[in-house]
Amino acid sequence: MRRVYLDTNLQLIFGVTLMAILGVSSIIPALPDIMQELDITPVQIGLVISIFTLPGVLLSPLVGVLADRIGRKVILVPSLFVFGGFGFACFFAQSFEQLLVLRFLQGVGAGPLGVIYATIIGDLYEGKERGQAMGYNASVLSIGTAAFPAVGGVLALIGWKWPFLLPLLAIPLGLAISTRLDSPEPSNNSSLKEYFSEALTRMKTKQALSLFATTLVTFIILYGPIVTYLPILLDTRFDANPASIGLVFLISSGFSGLASFQLGRLSSSFGQRPLLIAAAILYGFSMVLMPMAPGIWHVIPPVICFGLAQGLNIPTVMTMISSLAPMEQRGAFMAANGFLLRLAQTLAPIFMGGIYGLFGMQAIFITGLLCAVAILLLALLVIRNTDTP
Repeated sequence: MRRVYLDTNLQLIFGVTLMAILGVSSIIPALPDIMQELDITPVQIGLVISIFTLPGVLLSPLVGVLADRIGRKVILVPSLFVFGGFGFACFFAQSFEQLLVLRFLQGVGAGPLGVIYATIIGDLYEGKERGQAMGYNASVLSIGTAAFPAVGGVLALIGWKWPFLLPLLAIPLGLAISTRLDSPEPSNNSSLKEYFSEALTRMKTKQALSLFATTLVTFIILYGPIVTYLPILLDTRFDANPASIGLVFLISSGFSGLASFQLGRLSSSFGQRPLLIAAAILYGFSMVLMPMAPGIWHVIPPVICFGLAQGLNIPTVMTMISSLAPMEQRGAFMAANGFLLRLAQTLAPIFMGGIYGLFGMQAIFITGLLCAVAILLLALLVIRNTDTP
């Protein structure tokens, strides 16, 4: 079997994957400083993330349809330019209101990225190679999720605005993709009505619906307890600085990358359902242990559990969803998944902010535990393997 990670096309997609997560992960360590400098509350800080992910909720269905009907690159390249330009403009924001407006516009460019990179991987590879490619891509995602908070934490030591220089990397990437990406494009001869009818029929199966639900619950855990409130927990309970917060996230992402890099081998040995079951159990352990930690370094074991869960769960679910649709409808499937992902990214910080205001920090992690139980039940009772180990 060829080494798919050496494929130039996949390497370019790795770059898109990094941009898709940069908009949130690079500013995580700066959230406490943004609160202080712009004089906002822990309830309000979630808006910095939610306003960025909101356009993805609104645009994902349209992006998927357009990617299937007019092509992947036509959507991808302009999205990178918009993301990079408005992300850089956040550096010049003078108020919380200005920052929110610019974050929304940056999110317009970010919204299509997650849909398109997963769709192109599904187009480029089949069978075990698809699982390998998704695993390698998830490893790159984990590296970015580790590196960006670390880099963002160092930049935030200079000032809260400095992490917003990083989105400029999307501009040269867009130029490279416009000239060097060689991926198949769908050929749609069916009418729009037939296209929607066939796609919706495939999406309404128990397998598809349960995988979509897993994505929704997974990203509620990620963007509620972890992305938004773990930095605040570390700051308020242990007086952690941005660099220390970035290091905690680096450890989590490092273990996530290790798990996802081995995804092809693990999936072949054990099957996909057992990986999802193991991920759900690890999520549960992390949600129970994090708020109980007596010191900042005691947070590391549950953070490792969370990282391993992410590495097993997310690429497995994306591989399974990608396998459910033909190329001519794959964009719609990944867009539906992206819609739920962005919906969770958008609502989780706001929802958890309400829980925090009413019941405190402990209740946020109890909610995360309930989400882990939901993933476990879906994996045990509904989801089935899409390949044979």
